[in-house]
Amino acid sequence: MNIRMLVCLFSTLVLCTGALAQNRLAIEPVKPGLYTITGPGGNVGVRVTSEGVILVDDKFPQDFEEIQQLVGQVSDLPVRYVINTHHHGDHSGGNVGYIDIAEIVAHQNARDNMVRGNQDAPPRMVFTDETAVYLGGAEVRAYYMGTGHTDGDAVVYFPDLNTVHGGDLLHGTAPFIDYANGGSSRGWVSTLNNILALDFDTAIPGHGSIMTREDVMSFRNQMEAVRSHMTDLIRGGMPRSEASVRIRNEALSWTMADDGLFMQRSIPGFYEEIVTELTR
Repeated sequence: MNIRMLVCLFSTLVLCTGALAQNRLAIEPVKPGLYTITGPGGNVGVRVTSEGVILVDDKFPQDFEEIQQLVGQVSDLPVRYVINTHHHGDHSGGNVGYIDIAEIVAHQNARDNMVRGNQDAPPRMVFTDETAVYLGGAEVRAYYMGTGHTDGDAVVYFPDLNTVHGGDLLHGTAPFIDYANGGSSRGWVSTLNNILALDFDTAIPGHGSIMTREDVMSFRNQMEAVRSHMTDLIRGGMPRSEASVRIRNEALSWTMADDGLFMQRSIPGFYEEIVTELTR
């Protein structure tokens, strides 16, 4: 094989690799005027209006261009607002691309967590209890309903579509309780009850497939069941060192999940949270 052929082959491989890198994500309809962008990172909500687009979350920094391309498939208008559900970089990393072209909104605690973590492009607009964006006849509300995944989770509600975007308060597999940033299993149950007080039939989770209201209720029920199970184990004398093994229960899918999000990352803090509750 001569040098020219090698160069051509190398160029082809580079182009193919680049094309694959630019097709990590996909956009899917949820309801009229509402889409979700899936793929690595958190699920992005895309609300299309006659005056522009409102995003819920924006994945990783490297996803900005592809998100823009996918949004361009469903609207020829610009992204005007981005609502961050929380501070984690797989949900707010794209802020670096949007900070100069759109207004980014998050809960005050989420912004504080970003600043403390030296994350790029924290939002300029924050809220404490609730806020709303009105654009092109559409209303998008953002609520703070309590602690859960973190202490700064926003629940985004599309009232005309009976749909919520829960960020990582809703998850397709075993959830992660970020105790370092104010997460709480007890708070999470209360927050889920607050979500269920809204009138919705469809939910976009932070990761995983679209959920129904019944799915959200099942998620809440398993959170309560896992808390009860851990409480019983601790009352029975289980030491912290055995928690990640003895928490496993075939009736509770989160405790059997292979991805490790719940078992490996949440269990130490979860154990301490329940011990604190029992010793009050």
